Amino acid sequence: QVQLVESGGGLVQAGGSLRLSCANSGRTFSSDVMGWFRQAPGKERDFVAAINWNGITYYGDSVKGRFTISRDNAKSTVYLQMNSLRPEDTAIYYCAVRSTFIRTRASEYNFWGQGTQVTVSS
Repeated sequence: QVQLVESGGGLVQAGGSLRLSCANSGRTFSSDVMGWFRQAPGKERDFVAAINWNGITYYGDSVKGRFTISRDNAKSTVYLQMNSLRPEDTAIYYCAVRSTFIRTRASEYNFWGQGTQVTVSS
């Protein structure tokens, strides 16, 4: 059984930074694609970033140059370093896992964490 547990969310002022973590248990981690998505109230769940087993990364346009995704296979953990945060980054952030290939649609990810709230004040 796959279990994804996010942590690291919170309240931060605009221009600040946060680092999210997602620990993956119960599944072979090293061959998976790990992704981050976010969902603001009343909006769809949007792609943020993803990283494959080989360290190849892909980012949504709105976070390029500000967010960095990384993974530690030994710890079965993926991270999202978020810098230069903006009020529009406010959302619940979810990590998700799928096999092999990076995809950007939420429907193509098989397992999800419970989410962690990120709030950026202006």
